[in-house]
Amino acid sequence: MKILVIGGSGQVGKGVCEKLEIMGNEVIVGAPSAGIDILTGEGLKEALDGTEIVIDLSNSKSPDDQIALDFFRTAAKHLIGAEKLAHIKHHLVLSIVGTDRAQHIGYLQAKKYQEDALVESGIPYTIIRSTQFHEHIGTIIAVQGEGRNVHVSTIDYQPIALQDVVNYVVRFALEQPKNKIVEIAGPDRGLMSDFVESYLKAKGEDKVVVSNQHDKYMFHSISKSGLVPSGEFYPGKIRFDDWKRI
Repeated sequence: MKILVIGGSGQVGKGVCEKLEIMGNEVIVGAPSAGIDILTGEGLKEALDGTEIVIDLSNSKSPDDQIALDFFRTAAKHLIGAEKLAHIKHHLVLSIVGTDRAQHIGYLQAKKYQEDALVESGIPYTIIRSTQFHEHIGTIIAVQGEGRNVHVSTIDYQPIALQDVVNYVVRFALEQPKNKIVEIAGPDRGLMSDFVESYLKAKGEDKVVVSNQHDKYMFHSISKSGLVPSGEFYPGKIRFDDWKRI
């Protein structure tokens, strides 16, 4: 099949493109560097010619509230409009677990707009909401660190490995559209502070976790279980303890 991967040059996108190509699909990398720009519409008509599936892994260059909202609004307008003309059979979007429960965060308002625009488009779709990646833990340490101390909340956390995300994106993209939201999460659930502490110990870093009950993530207030699935989900296979030893 011919598949357009928007954001195909990104962290998840590279793995998705590689896996799809190994499986024998014709993959088009949707990125400005490849002449395809969802913010201007450039190259979309040509890229969608003969395409059956669109995988949208796009992301705003900044998490700033207005920048993110402007990005996803403009992207949805161009992408969905072009897909309707091309009669796309399946549009898959990668989103975030808890998007609907944390609408006080501007970036998640923007992601919800992206989801809603697809649902309302009439195009057959699948929305995958994922928990944070294992690989994101370094960002938590960097952003929430202060000298040797890393201030981390005791909110619930259930990260998933990047490779598991890639595998699920490919799997669901090649299946029939679900026309609903599905959630994916790692096999291990616990406190965010415990995950960070175990990672630092495994890496031998000279930092100390200072846990708190402020229920915050990257300085955003969040409910105690706002980052984990509240119902059924598809579990990843790679355990955090195995990943952190790599």
